[in-house]
Amino acid sequence: MATAILREELSCSICLNVYTEPVTLRCGHNFCRECIDRVLDTQEVVGTYSCPDCREEFQDRSNLPRNITLRNIIERCVSSLPGEKVAGIFCAYCVHSTVAAIKSCLHCEASLCEEHLRVHSKSPEHVLSEPSNSLQSRKCSIHKKILEYYCTQDALCICVTCCLAGEHTGHKVEPLVEASTKKKDKLKTIMAKMLSQRAETEERVQSLEERRRTTRERASGVTETVTALFGDIRRKLDDLEKKVLRVISKLEEQMSVSVSELIQQLEVKKTELSQKMSHIEELCNTSDPLTVLKEQELDLDFCDTEKVEDEKRQAYNEKVQNIGGLAEGLMLATLHTGLADVVSGVQVGADEGKESYIRFDMNNVSNNLHVSDGYKTITWKNDGTSWSKTPERFQIYPQVLSSNTFLSGKCYVEWKVNNMRSGAWSVGMCYPSIDRDGAASCLGFNKKSWCLGMYNCQCSVMHDSQRVYLPHVPKSDRFRMCLNYRSGQMSFYELCEPIRHLHTFTAKFTEPLHVACYLWAPNISITFN
Repeated sequence: MATAILREELSCSICLNVYTEPVTLRCGHNFCRECIDRVLDTQEVVGTYSCPDCREEFQDRSNLPRNITLRNIIERCVSSLPGEKVAGIFCAYCVHSTVAAIKSCLHCEASLCEEHLRVHSKSPEHVLSEPSNSLQSRKCSIHKKILEYYCTQDALCICVTCCLAGEHTGHKVEPLVEASTKKKDKLKTIMAKMLSQRAETEERVQSLEERRRTTRERASGVTETVTALFGDIRRKLDDLEKKVLRVISKLEEQMSVSVSELIQQLEVKKTELSQKMSHIEELCNTSDPLTVLKEQELDLDFCDTEKVEDEKRQAYNEKVQNIGGLAEGLMLATLHTGLADVVSGVQVGADEGKESYIRFDMNNVSNNLHVSDGYKTITWKNDGTSWSKTPERFQIYPQVLSSNTFLSGKCYVEWKVNNMRSGAWSVGMCYPSIDRDGAASCLGFNKKSWCLGMYNCQCSVMHDSQRVYLPHVPKSDRFRMCLNYRSGQMSFYELCEPIRHLHTFTAKFTEPLHVACYLWAPNISITFN
């Protein structure tokens, strides 16, 4: 009996089990942390918290201090209680032996075996329940009567006195069985929703995992392509370097041969002059006048040589000029030509294809829109400009289509928005069959157009009147639109460092596509490459 009382004192009045991580409320009552957190979560809707045992109220939900002493008692005493296991419930009247109980009497607060149950009182106040070690918790802590009702207003189990004369008088109450059934139905509904949400979450996880796998595979493929691309660039640059060095070596060799020939000729002339100078020096040192005067050939030879020397000097200068330097111009020309070949041979942006240079069609431009700079710059001016009415011209919205059409392959288009935050603009692509009048003619507000744009400093994409706001507000004023007609993808990028992907549309294109531009702002213009 003492063992049962000790176990009851060490049991939580909410879960009816021995305390697990016991915590203490301000009033001094102890509960399992998980149990009291669940009760307080339920009371949070009302805004007032109260103790499930004594009903003492408190306004705020402060941190619940742990009852370390109680926890230590449980750890040391419960596991060592003699004669029974923690989960065992035994008859309170079998004092000479331990007999398992089959029922508990809430009125007597005792558990009974089959033998003692047979002689137990059958009076209505003796309410029988499944065997329990915490019978006290099934009674009202104030009136000590059996908990038979549930107060829906306070979310608490109460006794009949609480209903009639206690603090729950006038509250909406329900029998415990009825309230339990309703709660079970509610829990089943919540469970069904959770099952649906879990299934949806699993699908999303699988989708994201598939997307991650696809991205990894694509990144691996792109990495291989880029690695091969740079390997090819390095090989071509190495070949170009060898070619330019060969040109330099050949020019140097040619110049060296020409200079060597001139040096050889000058050395011969230097020798001849040295011999003549020695002869003249001898004559100058001769004391015999007759010998000096007889030497007529030197005078004549010198006079003739002076004219010849002028001619030779001129020929020499021409040869020197013909030799020139290393011909840096030829080397640079070879280098530039080689680099141009390398660049043209590199398949830059294989997924994007080639760049398209856009020009706009004056036959469909709306009023107040101006096309300039070689039909590639769009400007809005509220100057009353009125173009002649044609079936192709947009009648309501300030829009214009390109004269270029795209029906296959890959390409990309780039543009710059000047003063892009001062108004509204959109750039995208559309079918030529787009309406030219009415609400459905606006870019992005139909199934025939896809676009990226900004309005009130918010960036968004649109198709079929479905607007998706992008979390990133572009800081760069340059953008790129990439089209893969065959695979049905249209992607938008912000040309910053590094390039930022903004959005990708996926569709099955059925008509040729035109670049489309919407512009409404007095101080804004869009220029395409």
